Amino acid sequence: MGGQNKVSGVVLAGGMARRMQQQDKGLVMFNRRPLISYALAAMQPVTDELFISANRNRGRYELFGFPVISDSNANFEGPLAGILAAMQAARYSVLLVMPCDSPFFTGRHLQQLLDGLGESNDIAVAFDGERLHPVFVALKTHLQTDLQAYLQHGERKLQTWLLRHHTIKVDLSRATDIFTNINTPTDLQTLENNVGNGPESV
Repeated sequence: MGGQNKVSGVVLAGGMARRMQQQDKGLVMFNRRPLISYALAAMQPVTDELFISANRNRGRYELFGFPVISDSNANFEGPLAGILAAMQAARYSVLLVMPCDSPFFTGRHLQQLLDGLGESNDIAVAFDGERLHPVFVALKTHLQTDLQAYLQHGERKLQTWLLRHHTIKVDLSRATDIFTNINTPTDLQTLENNVGNGPESV
């Protein structure tokens, strides 16, 4: 990583995708490619090791060529469970996180999260000028003990956990389209219809 501390990364693909009719969202095709392939392409240039967090279809995800990790149990406890599993697997002190369903987010935007994290902050989270996007985050892996305790107490809210720590907002408001994600079959169809007019990253 050219003079920086090395970075671990994880793409979150472990949810139930209830609004997507419980399809495995990372494997859904968008513009003739699996959705997760966009996130992996964004992550590769800015990470030194990369994981896929998946709780279904492990064998299919392994075909992408990266280690696949799963939550510690089969209860589908949300993104924090995937982040904890990645923290525990990571070799490096910084973990970069993004979801599998946002095909317009690029390596350049991920690098801005890493730059925002720096040495003095524990967490850098994406901000669109109005609200946080907590699944786009860079964080220090030493927080895993605190996160594990948080989950053991039955807590699940990602943003609430982030704001317990020394967190910096990284302003990405000049490119709010990058936060477009695919949650439903309608979202998928709408973006497919408009892909010719979409961001250049697709």
